[in-house]
Amino acid sequence: MATVTLHGMVLQAAACYSDRKAVCFDYCDGDTSVSYTYSTVLRLAKELTTCLQQHCRLSDCYAVGVYCHLDINLPSWILGILQVPAAYAPVDPGTPPSLSACFMKKSHLKYILVQKGLLENFRHSFSPWLHCDSVSTEIVGVTLLFIQWKTEAGQYTLRSPKRAKAKLNATSEFSEQKPKASNHTKCMDWKQPGCLAYILHTSGTTGMPKIVRVPHTCIVPNIQHLRSLFEMTPEDVVFMASSLTFDPSVVELFVALGSGASLLILPAAIKMIPSKLADILLNHHRVTVLQATPTLLRRFGTDLMKTTVLSADTSLRILAIGGETFPTMTALKSWREERNRTQIFNLYGVTEVSCWATYNKIPTEGFEQSLDIPIPLGYPLLETLVEVQDSDGCVVKEGVGQIYLGGNHRVCFLDDEVSVPLGTMRETGDWAEVKSGQMYFIGRTDSQIKRHGKRLNLGSVQQAAESLSYVEACAVFCYEQSKLILFVVMRTFIGTNVEREILQQLSQLLPSHEIPDDVVLVEALPCTSHGKVDISELTRIYQKSADKKSTSVPLEKQKLWTALQNTWQVILNLPVDASSVPEDSQFLYSGGDSLKSLRLVKEMENLVGKSISGLLEVILTKSFSEVYNHISEFLFPNKNDSIINSLKRKPPSSHQDHFHLGIQKRSKAESVPAVEEHVDLIVINRGCQERKICTCLSCKDGFKKSELVQEGLQGQNLSTALLVDYNTHRNNKTEISDCMNSDRQVRNVSSMTKTSETLKITCAFSDVTDKQLNSTKPAVPPKELTAAKNLSLQVKWQTHSSKCVDASPLLVMMVGAQTTGTVYIGSHSKQLQAVDLFSGLVKWERILGDRIEASACSSRCGGFVIVGCYDGNVYILQSHNGELNWTFSTGNSVKSSATVDSLTGLVFVGSHDHHLYALNIQEQKCSWKQNCGGALFSSPFLNLSPRLLYAATLGGVLLSLNPDEGSIIWKQDCGKPLFSSPQCTQTAVCVGCVDCNIYCFSHAGEKLWQFATCGPVFSSPCFKKLTVPMLYCGSHDNFVYCLNIDGKLVWKFKTSSKVYATPFVFTIPNLYYGPLVTVASTDGNVWVLDAETGELKASHLLPGEVFSSPVLWERRLIVGCRNDYVYCLELSPATQE
Repeated sequence: MATVTLHGMVLQAAACYSDRKAVCFDYCDGDTSVSYTYSTVLRLAKELTTCLQQHCRLSDCYAVGVYCHLDINLPSWILGILQVPAAYAPVDPGTPPSLSACFMKKSHLKYILVQKGLLENFRHSFSPWLHCDSVSTEIVGVTLLFIQWKTEAGQYTLRSPKRAKAKLNATSEFSEQKPKASNHTKCMDWKQPGCLAYILHTSGTTGMPKIVRVPHTCIVPNIQHLRSLFEMTPEDVVFMASSLTFDPSVVELFVALGSGASLLILPAAIKMIPSKLADILLNHHRVTVLQATPTLLRRFGTDLMKTTVLSADTSLRILAIGGETFPTMTALKSWREERNRTQIFNLYGVTEVSCWATYNKIPTEGFEQSLDIPIPLGYPLLETLVEVQDSDGCVVKEGVGQIYLGGNHRVCFLDDEVSVPLGTMRETGDWAEVKSGQMYFIGRTDSQIKRHGKRLNLGSVQQAAESLSYVEACAVFCYEQSKLILFVVMRTFIGTNVEREILQQLSQLLPSHEIPDDVVLVEALPCTSHGKVDISELTRIYQKSADKKSTSVPLEKQKLWTALQNTWQVILNLPVDASSVPEDSQFLYSGGDSLKSLRLVKEMENLVGKSISGLLEVILTKSFSEVYNHISEFLFPNKNDSIINSLKRKPPSSHQDHFHLGIQKRSKAESVPAVEEHVDLIVINRGCQERKICTCLSCKDGFKKSELVQEGLQGQNLSTALLVDYNTHRNNKTEISDCMNSDRQVRNVSSMTKTSETLKITCAFSDVTDKQLNSTKPAVPPKELTAAKNLSLQVKWQTHSSKCVDASPLLVMMVGAQTTGTVYIGSHSKQLQAVDLFSGLVKWERILGDRIEASACSSRCGGFVIVGCYDGNVYILQSHNGELNWTFSTGNSVKSSATVDSLTGLVFVGSHDHHLYALNIQEQKCSWKQNCGGALFSSPFLNLSPRLLYAATLGGVLLSLNPDEGSIIWKQDCGKPLFSSPQCTQTAVCVGCVDCNIYCFSHAGEKLWQFATCGPVFSSPCFKKLTVPMLYCGSHDNFVYCLNIDGKLVWKFKTSSKVYATPFVFTIPNLYYGPLVTVASTDGNVWVLDAETGELKASHLLPGEVFSSPVLWERRLIVGCRNDYVYCLELSPATQE
């Protein structure tokens, strides 16, 4: 039996209704509209088909792009392509060219139709990526172009997103693996002539956009079933509400034209004027079928919905709602006039199984019930299989699980899939509850967020807000993974302090962790071209609102007192008009909790427009008046306060608050946050790289490299910190911004000379520092300490990161009267987290542009955290709160971990665009960049003496560069890719290679030795000076190797799997074990070995693969895992004698 196609259905309808109106385009200018009959549409389509068949090579013409706005000729363009036969691939002129270029390239387009008037715009917009030549003259309002991709175009395109899971594997055009389906499994291949109907990309609202190739056999059952459900007739008028790049447009187009009905097309701009849109649709053209997102309907407003769209005498027979969470019954009833007879459908589906999957016709009796009953997803559409599965892949009969969609022929091809087994089931990322045989939509996996240690569903917050009588529409989103923001369109005016009133009402409906941090009033919710809420636009609106607050006029003291009282009362649910808050009132004893205290902090910081150091602790432990004193002193440090004086209380001391909140103040001259005095920061990276920052010194005045000559400094800064002699500093009052790295075992005094004076620098640590740092050569143990034969590793805490954690942790310790520590680590979920080392609590989270595999780096002053991202950007964030300070864009993914120069403050980082960059984060500029001839995956390494910068490329080249200007001094070709990061000793540099060798070169570039393992070396070498210098490195042959400085094997230890991670050498304070080394194998085992003998001391198996390198502070070991968690393991004696 012949396959039914989209254009075949239109041809069949046109044979019966050739003289009926097929399409109408209304210019919405009052009196101009144009219509085509079915015969005209097909005649124009035939002309275009003939043109394409004559000018296109059929082998290259499986798909043709369409670059256009909505137009009267749109049905003819689409039918003309389908009849070739070929698939149409719409390209929206309003989409960013980089995204469209990626879509066209990944769709393998060779030909594209460009609408009249858009030809120059197309050529200009896409000139960085492609050449285009006109193949034909203008025909049917479009010009056919042949496109050729520039040789370097791949550098500009986006990476392929992670493919959705499927029950059966699909084969890829670029994959060497064969499908795992059995020989009896039939497959569909999109390269079969006439297989595909259209190609789209997903909206990207749930992750990276995917390319979706849709066969006729997948979409036709949708059209056939919906035509039947909607009882379509030639008398119907269907509005094309969706953009051409959103797959519901296919339903609108072919439900209409496949039924002999009329399709109404309007300019996209008219959707921005709800009143005019409603008038044109329902008064002028008497539309009978409308498919829309809830966001589009909410833009009409309750009054317009009730008086026009869903009035008693409306022309609208069918209202099909889909694309977003279905509105509540309360909302539907408020939109609908009492005698309205419009049939309302709840449609659910995903683009990956285009288009709709389920339907539910809302019964009219549901509107007569007083209860707000939940709306189920309903029933599968024709040939569609819908399942709810648990995490083990078992079908859920009762309970909660993830929705999977598919069917024998309801399959599409995602990204580079070429062949897909029939019956493939796709995971949707949507969760549903099965109850009494019905499925109820819960929300997306990415709308389930963790906040204040508890999970919440953004949809439940939105529903609570929508239940407020004065709220017309609303949207909730999480800003930078830290702030919950509620946007509200008001239905009625309720007076002043609207935002506060909304929060107070919500506090009676929601638990504390679900209360929004901020409410922003908007006139209308912004929409994407697909009719969904535009989150990026909401983000801009919120940023603008926040900026306005931060630049507001400073408060007067009396107004501050009043504002604090009002905010205190609102958050604690106290009557705002009651008598003032007692001065000795305690927040926790007045009904407050930790979550409410965070709200109070954010409210006050928003009010004053800046962060207030130590405020949280004061709120939790002090009285109301002392909270006021704390804020007042922060805002008015040099003024007497009559209110404070009248209270006769001393302001709370907050010098310890800085240990928790980090860097707060900014100097007038610098954009770099100043570090609180008398606090030492110790920065610890993978591979036992340590650096101490003396924050008692000024951050703004650093060493000038032209003034310094190094004497006797060795480049072994793997686990070292060079400290300034404080007595010399105090006596000479010399300001030094940072401390440089050197070997911590060197106890003699080194010197650095300027041209006219000598500046004394010592490597000796103070007593406090010796206790805190992981010194490699332990002192003689005190008598009260006893030795233990073995150690144990136990999970101290674990923190969820939403997706795989391949990055290695960065530890920043603040050593003072009270030592605190922060773990900075990114994950595949795009978020960078700052986690308290001792409690595991998340201090802040920030969502970046794409997934993070690079380890974070601390700036010279400690005020910033620098991390690279898959989106090609290097992000510089404030270390204490995660606020973005600067973003630097490279030309491709940044998987390389940055390295900071302690002398100049420059940050060195590599990119997959082949360049090594030196970034000046104070001046926010790139000081230099160098093309290294290959992608840089590994981290650069800066050696202090001789002062050289090393970088390794995936082209197999190790480079030595001048760190001050970026010039290449020498390079060595190792022949195979270098994923390993170079590491240095006093005399040499070492690096691991995929060819199974560890190479060692002198600083002059001479090869000294190579050591052969039995597997590729991805692990980075780690040097440590014990009794003699030792090198530690892992290999994919499952071994950890210990070599001496001459490349001779000292010992090797066999783990249970490949070793990707970098070893870390350490000792345990207060326990005499001698030096230890820890490393992780990819199967999840974390190993602790004797660093001198290789003897196993402890191990612990994590529940997932580990590619992250462990980092330690004292007894706490931090490592990321691919089960989406960051772990803190604590070392302790297993047995004692």
